[in-house]
Amino acid sequence: SKANSKDIQAALKSASAGLKLWRNTSPWERAKIIRKISNLIRERVDVLSKWLTLEVGKPLSEGAGEVNGAADIFEWNSEETKRIFGETNQSRFPNTRILVNYEPVGVVAALVPWNFPIILASRKISTALAAGCSVIVKPDVITPGCVMELVDICKHAGVPKGVVNLLSGDPAQVSSELISSDIIKKISITGSTRVGKLILKQAADKVQRVTMELSGHSPFIVFDDVDLNKVTDMAISAKFRNNGQVCISPNRFYIHESKKNEFTNLMVEKTKKLKIGNGLNKDTVLGPLTTKERLEGVEKLVEKTKKEGANILLGGKRPSGFNKGYFYEPTIFDNIKDNYTIMREEPFGPLVPILTFKKFDEVIERANNNDLGLCSYIYTNNLEKAHKASELMETGCVAVNTPHVAVAEAPFGGIKQTGYGREGGSMAIKDYLNIKYTHLGIS
Repeated sequence: SKANSKDIQAALKSASAGLKLWRNTSPWERAKIIRKISNLIRERVDVLSKWLTLEVGKPLSEGAGEVNGAADIFEWNSEETKRIFGETNQSRFPNTRILVNYEPVGVVAALVPWNFPIILASRKISTALAAGCSVIVKPDVITPGCVMELVDICKHAGVPKGVVNLLSGDPAQVSSELISSDIIKKISITGSTRVGKLILKQAADKVQRVTMELSGHSPFIVFDDVDLNKVTDMAISAKFRNNGQVCISPNRFYIHESKKNEFTNLMVEKTKKLKIGNGLNKDTVLGPLTTKERLEGVEKLVEKTKKEGANILLGGKRPSGFNKGYFYEPTIFDNIKDNYTIMREEPFGPLVPILTFKKFDEVIERANNNDLGLCSYIYTNNLEKAHKASELMETGCVAVNTPHVAVAEAPFGGIKQTGYGREGGSMAIKDYLNIKYTHLGIS
């Protein structure tokens, strides 16, 4: 059943009581419990992966990757718990001391989307727990089961009552009522830029702290000095994970003009072999899209891209033999121009627009010509190009010669209209802490 106003108020009260208890639990004790959550997630990888296949549609093997990633995040934050270091600064006065401490920000509202519900809920819950905060997590109505299973694991690991709370219901109503409460001191949201802006406006009323990781539109730049066999493997791995329903999915493929034909041929040849089907089948690589809206959105964008003048080299339709489910063929486009809709609108599906470039400066400028700045991918064996391109990219994350970006030990997040704040790495916990400075007279 959907959470109503009474449920929301009960969750706020519960989190408020949980905060008092948890912030006064010693860091070593907190660390032990958070580590236990990590161990239990690993033990239940099969159950959690199955939830992901049933609710999101992703293949079981991909689900296992997400679940193990979530366990890594809890493990990482269990260690960060013990490393919340304050500092002592030299005072200008001989008889005073300057002390700086970090304290938990308070009750956190964690708003979790449907595309990676377990890993994204884990980032928010584990960092809040590490910092000594209590949390109210709101999963998307599409994927409540995944997050309920995770919250259940927190309980079994020994997280005290009231510290991790869950509300599932109408997204706008639940979020709004949480944000309008004096109890909530911080909001962490992963979602679209449109929703992020609405949340930010609401949070302004209470001047709440906000961490936002919003939409992305990642460029994938391939220079002329690489092994295209390796690069296309990485392109396929990065692009088609969760069927392209990924904020860091590469969405604009800029290929050096001398390598474009070879890159395109390899992409088409390899993509053709990707098996579409039910995620519960062992050999499935591409499951269905998660929702009817997503399927219709992808179809609409494909039609628009065709109308604007692109050629479809592969895909561009629902696969034959699937009269049920939100399946869509991985689709590769050629003859794309920089001003096409697909170059601005996040596709959030298995679409690959291929463009060419001549010169280094030109491709950097074109790649940066976007409101979103989450991630970029660079492929070159030239050390100078790799460093320069990485430094010039207007994104929070850059992947050079690798398809992997989101790992527990690194700060994940974006700039521009992708938002601010980071999840993962040693910096993330600072977003869940307040700075307390004490000027102490000693005589």
